[in-house]
Formats: sequence, structure tokens, C-alpha cells
Amino acid sequence: MKTQEFLANAGISPETEINAKKEIYQRQQALELVESANRIFVARGKKVVELNLKQDVPTETEILKLILGPTGNLRAPTLRCGKRLIVGFNEEMYEGIFG
Repeated sequence: MKTQEFLANAGISPETEINAKKEIYQRQQALELVESANRIFVARGKKVVELNLKQDVPTETEILKLILGPTGNLRAPTLRCGKRLIVGFNEEMYEGIFG
């Protein structure tokens, strides 16, 4: 809800929206999203992790630990914006990316 409100206030409308409760992305589908990204931004509360996949070489396990929740499904909200994959919600992170 916070993500939708932020995007609406910023005048950004998603090209595609998937309801995570209806369509579940597990390990393999999450890794496919990562393959199309150059950078990953992950919010966990107030902490933000940024990975530049062209420079950083995280292991598959490290990436999955960041983007999957305790159920093993892709954390929500997750946005793909060009070559950026954005996981979780942190208003400051969103302002830095979309501001």
C-alpha cells in the first residue's frame, strides 16, 4: 500500500502489477528477475542494501537471502525498473531511486 501511494504521488504508474498473494515467485522465478538486473536495491526496515551486479559478485545464496522472505517467496513489494530490481519498501530509498 505504501509503495502504491508513493508511486502515485510521484506520478509513476507501473507497466505491470502482480498481486503477490495470487502469483507466487519462488527461488527460480526470483533468480530469473535477478538475471535481468544490473543493480539490486533491498530495503529491510531502515537498512538498505545496494548491489551493483557489474562490480559486486554476490553468491546466489547471498542474493536469495536478501530477496526471499521467510516463506521462501519473493518479498513484496518488488519492482523492476529497467535494469534495477527494487525489493521492499523504504521511502528514502524510493526517493533516491525515483526522486
